[in-house]
Amino acid sequence: MRRLLFACLLLGSAHVFAFDRLQVEGYMLPNGLQLLLKPGVDRGHVAIRLVVGVGLDDFSCENKELPHLLEHLLFSGIDGGGEGELEEQMQALGGEWNAYTSNADTTFVIETPARNQRKVLDLLLAILTRTELSDAAISAAKQVVEREDGGHYSHLQRLLDRQDMGHNASNQLAVELGLTCAERADVGHLTRAQLEKVRQDWYAPNNMTLIIVGDLDKLLPAYLERTYGQLEPVEPSEHRMLAQIQHAAATRRNLVRGWLGDGAKLHWLLPEPVLDDQHDATYDLLKDYLDWALYRQLRLQHGLSYGPGSTREVFGGVGFMSLNADLERNNLPAAERALEALKARLLKNGLDPAIFNRLQQAAIARQAWATQGNSGLADYYWGAAGDYHDGRFSDPAKRVKAVSLEQANQAMRQLFKQPGYWRIEKPLLSYEALSWIAAGVLGLIAIGVFGVRRYRKAIA
Repeated sequence: MRRLLFACLLLGSAHVFAFDRLQVEGYMLPNGLQLLLKPGVDRGHVAIRLVVGVGLDDFSCENKELPHLLEHLLFSGIDGGGEGELEEQMQALGGEWNAYTSNADTTFVIETPARNQRKVLDLLLAILTRTELSDAAISAAKQVVEREDGGHYSHLQRLLDRQDMGHNASNQLAVELGLTCAERADVGHLTRAQLEKVRQDWYAPNNMTLIIVGDLDKLLPAYLERTYGQLEPVEPSEHRMLAQIQHAAATRRNLVRGWLGDGAKLHWLLPEPVLDDQHDATYDLLKDYLDWALYRQLRLQHGLSYGPGSTREVFGGVGFMSLNADLERNNLPAAERALEALKARLLKNGLDPAIFNRLQQAAIARQAWATQGNSGLADYYWGAAGDYHDGRFSDPAKRVKAVSLEQANQAMRQLFKQPGYWRIEKPLLSYEALSWIAAGVLGLIAIGVFGVRRYRKAIA
């Protein structure tokens, strides 16, 4: 009955659905596969996202690359053919595909002509079920993953990472706090048995969401039940607990980045206290406010940084707000004073109501054009899957609108109540310091030459 209703909706009312991006037909097959199907606005095209609920955070530091390596292996070929033959099959269908492994999931991203959507889905199902994890394919995939991660992990690079010289500022802090791995994960020791177990335990329909947006085939629901509905479910695997802060970290550190230069990067990182309501919407609005405050303070008023701004990042189970600025290294003290003054003013006076209202309205207005086209919608549904209930995604504009000035002020005060962590990235030497060193060396040489000559005259 559900399939018949959906087919009728596709034939008679697709133009209505296209105007409401938040209304999506979603249901679960008997084997646990979650389906999200949305007729899109772009005709002749379909965007497909298969999201598998396994990511880097589900494994220890030593084995963290397992899901990434398996992702690459699933493009190594089917039925005895190689990677090139598999790619030729996709090219013949006029489609493109790729895959991404994040901390939380592994997602296969496909764009295809609407006329071949079922054939492309057949090919996707084939790589999931018929790819053989041969030793040769594993060896080749390991080389690819190693290159993607920056090439061979030398002993020098490992040493630099251990000394906090191989990470950017936020990652370095996360390592100090015990929220992320200190060293890059290696792939050389990973075995076929481990990869097969990841595939068996995690690549199951009851751990997958299939999102399809675009010019949908009217027989698509029946096709999916006949094909993907035959995948065998497994007993769900437990996700690892996300890391929490385990160690103390230095309040201030200077990080060496390069050997010579007059530039510097200032980062002030603050853990985000968990809010009872509207956590992300509140901190997103606060980030917009801090972006404007930093721009006005560091660029317009003091001319210290051309593009200051704030960022939000998550490491393990802890979110961070960081205030950042590119500077001349001799402007670092002035920039720090400006940030401290900004903090003091905000804590004393709170957020400016007029500025907050203006930025809130701008954030609401952005929602009207932030997601465009079939691919944009598919990516949006991928990222917002946790907000889907009873056939609709929650409205992000309403979430932003629901944040009050009082809530934002409370979040700001909790955020700035902490001292935070200062991280300054700069080269080992400035050009001025190099000039003084060079002058000192030349002076020593001159003194040495003068001394030798005096000595020779004395003994002559």
